[in-house]
Amino acid sequence: MRQISTLSCVTALIIAATAGAATAANAFGPTATQQVDGVIVIAGNTCTWTNARTSANPPTALSIDRTSINKPGGNLSCTGGITAVLNNNPNVTFDDAAGLARADVIDITGTQSGISCRYKATNVLWNRDGTTRKYVNQAFTAAKTSGSFFCPGSFTTAAGDASLLFR
Repeated sequence: MRQISTLSCVTALIIAATAGAATAANAFGPTATQQVDGVIVIAGNTCTWTNARTSANPPTALSIDRTSINKPGGNLSCTGGITAVLNNNPNVTFDDAAGLARADVIDITGTQSGISCRYKATNVLWNRDGTTRKYVNQAFTAAKTSGSFFCPGSFTTAAGDASLLFR
């Protein structure tokens, strides 16, 4: 039962995901590549991706392309025997004056040991790290939208458990 809880947390946070790279990069100016990297660690499991496409560069509102995160086109991977799939293209808006970003909806499915759980989080807030384009999540709750009775009905993700790095 504990592994299913871990699965639920990992999958909902991958996109709120969705997660940032180990290094911060400044995405201001013409060198920005309209990409985002992500990482999240939940209960000892780490999920990461790199080079996901975005529709624009921050601080312009953008969407994150799920096909560039999910396999086979993307490289989303998790430790601990978990697989995850992002079910939507999250829209992200930025308030540079306040150092915030907001993801409208993050809809993700995670599977472990043949059991799938789908979760949705709305209005996920992210704090910018200084003047970089790395953003770290504020606490949020994701609600189960479908899946096995083994899947928890919802879970709360602590602040700082996920980050996004736009570059």
